[in-house]
Amino acid sequence: MTGLASAFRTLAVAAAAGLLAVTGAVAAPAPPASAAPEPKAPREFVALSSVDRTIVQEMRYTTAHNFVGEPIDGYRQPLCILTRPAAEALHRAQVRLLARGYTLKVYDCYRPQRAVDHFVRWAKDLEDERMKGEFYPLVDKSRLFADGYIAEKSGHSRGSTVDLTIVRLPAVPTRAYVPGEALTECYAPRVERFPDNSVDMGTGYDCFDTRSHTDDPRIQGAQRANRQLLKGVLAEQGFVNLPEEWWHFTFKPEPFPGTFFDFPVARRSVAGH
Repeated sequence: MTGLASAFRTLAVAAAAGLLAVTGAVAAPAPPASAAPEPKAPREFVALSSVDRTIVQEMRYTTAHNFVGEPIDGYRQPLCILTRPAAEALHRAQVRLLARGYTLKVYDCYRPQRAVDHFVRWAKDLEDERMKGEFYPLVDKSRLFADGYIAEKSGHSRGSTVDLTIVRLPAVPTRAYVPGEALTECYAPRVERFPDNSVDMGTGYDCFDTRSHTDDPRIQGAQRANRQLLKGVLAEQGFVNLPEEWWHFTFKPEPFPGTFFDFPVARRSVAGH
């Protein structure tokens, strides 16, 4: 009898286990996987301020004063991040300019891919032209890709490209942009354009117009001299100018010539570097 009772108990346990398996009540659901941590910058990247604290930083894409009209994805803090060789080359250029009574001012440095994606989405929305009056008054928005003003990849995402200008010392801070304020064409005379403490370069920053071409023949006198000063002092340190944009320079050779990064513009991205 003892053996028979033991057999019945074994069958009962097995049957119960089978029933639970069929009904799906055997185990609690697995906890959801934790969100993947945000990427950090490779150790070759640094905050520019850790290399040179005297270079002025006016990071436009953390604000609404840009061609989109709102802060751009991925710009968490108004911080210039670059590869160390590019940052050190800017420092050398800055030393030469300080001796002449000028300082560099950066508008944009490393740019995450998510920011480029933001630009692409905006460019495809032909209804959103809130900043046209300042940044692309003569360009039909449907032409931004064809004319090369917007692209799906940017050299900025490789970390050695910087948008910058020159400011005469002592530098007076540029006033804050007020969203919704009246806009003036980026190629208007300096006294009419949005105020910028930069020397007069003939156009404002991010001006989608052929007058932004570094050697545009319409830019003469002091404006042309200012562009050539910027180009010359940076060329001495290994920076190559993009001919279509007087403000756009890439340090050569690039440490990451084929990699487009997406870590956010934030101090944590380069913490400890």
